[in-house]
Amino acid sequence: MQGIAVGVGEAMSNKRQKPFFFRVARQVRERLRIARPKQQHAYAGAVLHAANAPHPVHAVHSAHPASAASHAHGSSAVAGAVPPTTEHAEQVLPLPSNDNPTPPDISPAPPPSNKPPKSFLRRLWGWFKLLFWLCLLTVIAVLSWLVWHETHDSHYQAQYFHEHARQATFSLGDGASKAIRFPASSPFDERLGYANLPEFLTKLRQKDFDIVKQARISPKMAEIADMGLFIPYREKTQVGLDLADCHQQTLFSVRYPERIFPSFEAAPSLLVKSLLFVENRELLDTHYPKRNPAVEWDRLAKAVLEQAANGFSGERKTAGGSTLATQIEKYRHSPEGRTSNIKDKLRQMVSASLRAYQGSEETLSARRQILLDYLNTVPLSAKPGFGEVNGIGDGLWVWYGRDFQDSTQLLTKAESVDGNAVDPQAALVYKEALSLMIAQRRPSYYLGDPDSDLEQLTDAHLRLLAANNVITPQLRDAALQARLASALKTKPATVPNQSFVTRKAVTAMRTHLSNLLGDSRLYNVDRLDLSVVSTINAEVQQSITSVLRELRDAEKAKAAGLQGKGMLGNGDPANVVYSFTLLERGDDANYLRVQTDNFDQPLDINDGAKLDLGSTAKLRTLVSYLDIVGNLFEKYQGMDAAALKVEPVDPKDKIKQWELDYHQHTEERDLPAMLQAALERKYSASTGEGFFTGGGMHYFGNFNASDNGRIMSVREGLRHSVNLVFVRLMRDVVHHYMFQSPGSSATLLQDVDDPRRAAYLSKFADREGKEFINRFYPKYKGKTPEQAEKILLQNLHPTPNRLAALYQTIAPDASFAQFAAFVKENLPSQNELSNEKLERTFTQHAAQNMSLADRGYVARVHPLELWVVGYLRKNQNATLAQVVAASAKERQEVYSWLFSTHRKHAQDKRIAGLLEVEGFLEVHRQWKRMGYPFDSMVPSYASALGASADRPAALAEMMGIIINQGQRKPTYRITSLHFAQGTPYETLVQRAPGKAEQVLNKDVAQALAGVIREVVSS
Repeated sequence: MQGIAVGVGEAMSNKRQKPFFFRVARQVRERLRIARPKQQHAYAGAVLHAANAPHPVHAVHSAHPASAASHAHGSSAVAGAVPPTTEHAEQVLPLPSNDNPTPPDISPAPPPSNKPPKSFLRRLWGWFKLLFWLCLLTVIAVLSWLVWHETHDSHYQAQYFHEHARQATFSLGDGASKAIRFPASSPFDERLGYANLPEFLTKLRQKDFDIVKQARISPKMAEIADMGLFIPYREKTQVGLDLADCHQQTLFSVRYPERIFPSFEAAPSLLVKSLLFVENRELLDTHYPKRNPAVEWDRLAKAVLEQAANGFSGERKTAGGSTLATQIEKYRHSPEGRTSNIKDKLRQMVSASLRAYQGSEETLSARRQILLDYLNTVPLSAKPGFGEVNGIGDGLWVWYGRDFQDSTQLLTKAESVDGNAVDPQAALVYKEALSLMIAQRRPSYYLGDPDSDLEQLTDAHLRLLAANNVITPQLRDAALQARLASALKTKPATVPNQSFVTRKAVTAMRTHLSNLLGDSRLYNVDRLDLSVVSTINAEVQQSITSVLRELRDAEKAKAAGLQGKGMLGNGDPANVVYSFTLLERGDDANYLRVQTDNFDQPLDINDGAKLDLGSTAKLRTLVSYLDIVGNLFEKYQGMDAAALKVEPVDPKDKIKQWELDYHQHTEERDLPAMLQAALERKYSASTGEGFFTGGGMHYFGNFNASDNGRIMSVREGLRHSVNLVFVRLMRDVVHHYMFQSPGSSATLLQDVDDPRRAAYLSKFADREGKEFINRFYPKYKGKTPEQAEKILLQNLHPTPNRLAALYQTIAPDASFAQFAAFVKENLPSQNELSNEKLERTFTQHAAQNMSLADRGYVARVHPLELWVVGYLRKNQNATLAQVVAASAKERQEVYSWLFSTHRKHAQDKRIAGLLEVEGFLEVHRQWKRMGYPFDSMVPSYASALGASADRPAALAEMMGIIINQGQRKPTYRITSLHFAQGTPYETLVQRAPGKAEQVLNKDVAQALAGVIREVVSS
């Protein structure tokens, strides 16, 4: 009988390390026994007898040395054995056989361990840790899947952004809106006028326009705007000024950019594929209809990592992560069209997302629109003669001289090769278009610098596009052989010329519009998102323009009866310029219906020229004369003969003398009769008298020599346009304004011995000085030094001394070089003065060598006017109160000559000149009430003959005052302005009802209308 001793012991010395999952499985198996009570017992082993066994029986024994010893001595039992643990190792022992009849001896096992069993809580904690890690791994896996899926499908983004964007709405309501947000300054919003709308509306309100309709935005849109995001709405691709006539017929319409692809299908697919490869490859992927077009996550992650790496090295070039959607937000709405920081980038991404999901959760159509908008509006710098360039269509036209339709056909032709050779012209156009896509990264450098590397960069992109099967190898090779022309030297394709004559009304309306908005550049006005309704009647305008153009032909002029005595002679009628202005009288305003001329140049004769209009000047002089008569009538009509006799009057005030005499000798106080008597006053037409005016002695002649030496009435003088009658009439008008009140300068000089003279003159100087400061300040407020100089010089006959006195007053700190440049620039001949004489003149007229009054006298300009110009030159933002306060000393200095009594003859001459200037200031004030267009006039009697110039449009306005019985009604050229139609900034403004101003006595206006009819009929 054979037996086997089986025992279990520790196997510490030669145990084999199990794999990890076996060890984990053993731990799990042991923890499954937690519910059983653990039993401690001694395992003594067993002896198995297998005599006659058909197969050998294997026994398990310990590899402990003691076991080996027992085996050597033939022991048949093992004492002290313990149950196997994880630290025990098992070995298979050979069974006894005939060759080895003695079973192995098994040594006793070590004593049982005293280590306490694991508690229930510790086992539970172990299970909890295992479960936690399993759940964490599951969550990470699920989140990873969701993130991967969301970056491709954008399912949750679509829900979130669409929910917010669909609530961002706006509507148009009556009156001004409190629920509106205007955008900050940015390229797109400034060019279209959205950012400047608050300023525009403020200026329009000041000019009698009211807001009748304005957009109201929803609370959600207001919330988005207040967060600093760009308001989501469907933005316009093409914008520009629309100008309509009074019947809503189009007068003028312009769109920028001018050349665009009208739809996604109209854009050449070759252009689309190339743009997608260069800028945004996943944009039109149709597998994910809800994909967010604002983010390409792989490119964004790469850009972020490269930016982070660049933060350490500071030298690596990093790729941009912008999509076409965020690029559009950037160049349209970010300040200066740039991304300054991460906040700007996030604003662009969120704003682009809101805009993309506004229509629906699916973005396929929105993504196509994004690509189309980019092609049509991408900024491509600016070029002299054209201005800002936007879009591939305008870019090809401006930078490469390509016709848009031809370019589109060639791009389509370049794509359909079918193995044939590519048309070289088509390949060149494609290369030019591709170069513009590349140049948008640095357009001013690539397109504005002829030495830029745009050619090399475009060639590199051609090779890359062909390598990725975007274009064919044939197109690549043909484009590589072509060479880009210098964008700066290429002229845009020609546009048919349009006659200036046909655009006169449009130009006048645009100019008037620019004045209303406070922007003098028609370039900016034409690019506003604005529709304007004017008062012009386009049909009548066109008809009259055609007639005026026909008068350039001799036969047409003869047929019109324009040839004859005192009219057209044998000269060329084509050299005669005709202008026509038609105003329609309304209940509350005058409406400009026609404004045209036949002068085929940009200058508008009616409203933009400065013409010497002699007959118009005579009429203005007559208006001033009869206005004085009417005012004196109101003053004296209630006085009796005794009071009239003691009324003070200066001997030189002829009008007042005649008025008093008329009242004393006429019992019937009737203004119309008195006005007719005033028209019958006699004046000499003699040319023999000299007139001291304008700072010198002047002589005048008549248009018709037969009138010389005649004495005629004012009425007859107007009818025959006799110059000397109106020169003398203007002298009487000026003298009246000089001596019209007891406190005037001339009256004060009469009584030299008055003890109150000094104090009174001081008060007079202060009062008069303030009045002149109040007149001069608005004239020069806001003007640049160059503009102020131009105003001063426009009515000045330049001489070296006058220019020196003027410049030394307005620029006392200027150097001699600046002084010499000013004098030489404004003298008729630059060689008139030598440097030595210039230096003497410079020293002589310096402030330390000549008083302010003397310099004003020499310059023939009121000294306080010179001082105001000089003060505002140094203090451009000074208020009127500050100017008045600063001029206290100068006001006294200007009138200091009133205090001196020696050299009376020289003083009287100087006083006469200054008093004449003061008199002409009053004449100018009266002319301005009657619509005179300029801010100053020549202080000379020659102004009665047209020396102060005028404009046909101003004459029409004066005639309107006369016809409207002395009421000056506002003249309307524009009735409504509609800003930003169809946007959250939409605003409609209209003219408020006109307010007429009575600027002329009604009876005076009727008398003037009667005498004008006499002139026309004769």
